[in-house]
Amino acid sequence: MKKIMFLSLFVSFLIMTSASSFAQFRKVPAEVTEALKSKYPDASNVSWKDKISVFVASFEMNNEKYEARFNDKGEWKSTEKQIDKNELPEEVKDGWEKSKYADWDLNNIYSIELPDNVMQYRLQVGKSDIQKKNLLFNSDGKLLRDNITL
Repeated sequence: MKKIMFLSLFVSFLIMTSASSFAQFRKVPAEVTEALKSKYPDASNVSWKDKISVFVASFEMNNEKYEARFNDKGEWKSTEKQIDKNELPEEVKDGWEKSKYADWDLNNIYSIELPDNVMQYRLQVGKSDIQKKNLLFNSDGKLLRDNITL
């Protein structure tokens, strides 16, 4: 009986993993690739990910790495890049230092450019190997959300 259960679990596992490996990656629409070229003509080493609701272009420009998000119609949604702590606006540093996460370790910082010249900042913080959060601040230093996923 144990052999039959093991065999059925193993077969189920094989079916699930083979189905995911044969999953189709949607072709990036021409509108999306053209939108990237138009917004970032100097982008190099471009690679694409299909995140279902958006296409994410990872690329390099001016020796920095970026991720830009576009919908399937080629409308730009956001661009994110990792920055150093000294590049973080004072208002955002102050907002983080006044938040309940001030005693957490600051692991990574990302600037997020949004339409209409809106800037936000995502701070990856951790208190231990287990407790980790993404904090989203606006440019005025107000904590908009914690534990966000992008």
